[in-house]
Amino acid sequence: MSNSRKPYQLVSREWQKSDTIININGTEVGKDILLIAGPCAVENEDQIYTITEFLKKKGIRFLRGGAYKPRTSPYSFQGLKTEGLQLLRKAADDHNMSVVSEIMSIDKIEEFDEYVDILQIGTRNMQNYPLLKAVSKIKKPVLLKRGMSSTVEEWLLAAEYIVSSGNSQVILCERGIRTFETATRNTVDIAAIPLVKQLSHLPIILDPSQGTGNRDLIEPLSLAGLAAGADGLIIEVHNQPEEALSDGEQSVYLDQFENMLPKFRQQANFRGKKLAINTNAKSTSL
Repeated sequence: MSNSRKPYQLVSREWQKSDTIININGTEVGKDILLIAGPCAVENEDQIYTITEFLKKKGIRFLRGGAYKPRTSPYSFQGLKTEGLQLLRKAADDHNMSVVSEIMSIDKIEEFDEYVDILQIGTRNMQNYPLLKAVSKIKKPVLLKRGMSSTVEEWLLAAEYIVSSGNSQVILCERGIRTFETATRNTVDIAAIPLVKQLSHLPIILDPSQGTGNRDLIEPLSLAGLAAGADGLIIEVHNQPEEALSDGEQSVYLDQFENMLPKFRQQANFRGKKLAINTNAKSTSL
């Protein structure tokens, strides 16, 4: 065991000096700039196929979509559950993409192991320690979002639960924290990105959609995150945001997302990196 005085060990730079690189279906997370995109929630087959076909044409390799939705109100759309995962998997398979979706409970482990490539732990479950231990057992990458009121140390300790239980494939995700400010949905902690890069060898990405709750802020926050050293972005994209059943106001339109891609590429090039996209995809603007 390391002699570091930090409460976390295995995820620390003292334990491992070099960056962790996670190979997911040919994409090297931590080396290339990861782009994950898709709707907040899978709503129906037409919706997920329309969005997936668009993203495929733009070279995106990772499709996000919620099937089990943790909502503040019990009356809000809770997701299609198993049907949502099945639609997500089918759309991704038909377009040679990987699936990212949020798991909320231990009893869904087998289901997520069947349908999902990256298991997302949402902000409400960052300190659900039994769930953290459980997801480590299926040996798939875990996207660990920062708790809405969690310190960086608490976040890294949550990652330590996963790594110490046998799964080193952890991707951290800054998604904004709760502060006194109400002008945005959350307060994006850009400083946490370079700080985490100093403290830990794990890759870290940014979620500007949850971070701001405002589609018009997503592009500048994404560029800021990449400039600060983020290893990727996860962005909510919808073909009809005004009709979305979940978080439409923070979902970008298809043309908005398309216009962002060249800017993301420029920022990646400035850092000597490349976007993890399929550059030979049809109709891509890159």
